[in-house]
Amino acid sequence: MARQYRSDRLSQEIEKEVSDILRRRVRDPRVEGITITGVDVTGDLQQAKIYYSILSDKASDDQKTKAGLEKASGLIRKELGSRLSIYKTPELSFVRDESVQYGDKIDQLLNQLNRD
Repeated sequence: MARQYRSDRLSQEIEKEVSDILRRRVRDPRVEGITITGVDVTGDLQQAKIYYSILSDKASDDQKTKAGLEKASGLIRKELGSRLSIYKTPELSFVRDESVQYGDKIDQLLNQLNRD
């Protein structure tokens, strides 16, 4: 139970800090406008999967964003290491959160139904 609490707390802290790092430290235009939607940390705290969303639904924008995040991941991890009080900074991986797009699609369909 304590282990679960610790990974949940670390997930929230990483989410807050990565959002701040992307906004203030990363100067890559490919990662502008990204929203961090969640973080999953493994039980051993060694890996963190960071979920993000972007407003565009173009595949080319998604690829550019992914490339920008991959390039910035070293800086992000280094910054996290100095901001978090943990022994070892987790390895980071970025995953696009499709739920935001899915929600938008549902909203569009509902609006369309209401109009018809």
